[in-house]
Amino acid sequence: MPERELDIVLYGATGFVGALTASHLARNAGPGLGVALAGRSRERLEALRIELGSAASAWELVTVDASDAVGLRALAGRTRVLATTVGPYTAYGTEVARVCAEAGTHYADLTGEVLFVRWSLDELDDRARESGAAIVHACGFDSIPSDLGVLVTARRAAADGEGTLADTTLLVRSMKGGLSGGTVDSMRQQAITMRSDPAARRVVSDAYGLSPRRAEEPSSGRRRGADGVLGRLRRLVPVDRDAGTGRWTGPFVMASFNTRIVRLSNTLSDWSYGRGLRYREATDFGSGPMSPVMAAGMAVGLGGAVAGLSFSPTRALLDRFLPAPGEGPSPESRAAGRFRMEIHATTTTGARYRTRVGADYDPGYGGTAVMLGQTVLALALDDRVPQRVGVCTPATALGEVLVERLRAQGFTFDVEREG
Repeated sequence: MPERELDIVLYGATGFVGALTASHLARNAGPGLGVALAGRSRERLEALRIELGSAASAWELVTVDASDAVGLRALAGRTRVLATTVGPYTAYGTEVARVCAEAGTHYADLTGEVLFVRWSLDELDDRARESGAAIVHACGFDSIPSDLGVLVTARRAAADGEGTLADTTLLVRSMKGGLSGGTVDSMRQQAITMRSDPAARRVVSDAYGLSPRRAEEPSSGRRRGADGVLGRLRRLVPVDRDAGTGRWTGPFVMASFNTRIVRLSNTLSDWSYGRGLRYREATDFGSGPMSPVMAAGMAVGLGGAVAGLSFSPTRALLDRFLPAPGEGPSPESRAAGRFRMEIHATTTTGARYRTRVGADYDPGYGGTAVMLGQTVLALALDDRVPQRVGVCTPATALGEVLVERLRAQGFTFDVEREG
């Protein structure tokens, strides 16, 4: 990459998660790094820089709109790395990602939108490879814990000589903290698009819809007999009980996106996790008498929310209760946040592994700011990354380098062999 005036640009810095990310960079970037804060309002950028204190006093401020192709192109040409928190990305992210791919500028975002990542793979991958840009999607709670958790599990199994991963399940054991308003807005916009666009529905409903080598992936068709009464009921209310432990599981709100990112990492790495990888995510509701009720309640509530966001009248009602973009919890609420996950994997040799992933951060806010911040710092400072250019996932672009950085920030990625 040629020399640039700036090392890092944070676009969307005055949004809620953007400001948290800026604060993380101010604490961790060091005095020698050239950083700029970018957004639509000069006044808000100046206020944020003052709030960040002396560490950010020399940071440049850049005013630019997401629709300003000329301004964005000039900005991308001045920096080595550009991170954006401005979503929904299908609405406000395409031009930002495009100019980075063209300029050879590494890019990171917080998207949880299948359709945006699919667009990026189709439209930007070839150009980014030519320019040497790493376009790294899903660098927050969706989907770094899932993506890196499966990566370290697969690498431990390979190091032990136990083959590749087969049945692999991520279970959310506990989580305190909410989804950000930006994540909710992304879900809202994708639901609206799916309702009016059959092609979009097909992409989102395909478990391997992000694969650039779709013909080489497994079929997403339902098994024979799955359309019976029981099969339809299980799809409507995806609740299950583990016969061995007696614990009940229900859906995890980010599973539909996270699982596709993990499968994309597997494909981009030439199926290094295994051709027979069967990956899913769920929420653990325990084994008590109310566990099946809570699991079913989550399934019905989540299904109802997705359906409700698709229709104008119900969407207007839900919007009264869901967080809006730019909103977030108090510092006290964020300080009490945490998440704990476990990945249970069986390999092709029959070996079993358990990987613990977690951190004492609010997942959608403080935790996401740390994950995005460390992604950006790795791209700017570590000569071991990017490990891949073109459109990437965190696992394929940064891999163990990002795992090391997050561990230093208090994150857990611990793999142990069971049995």
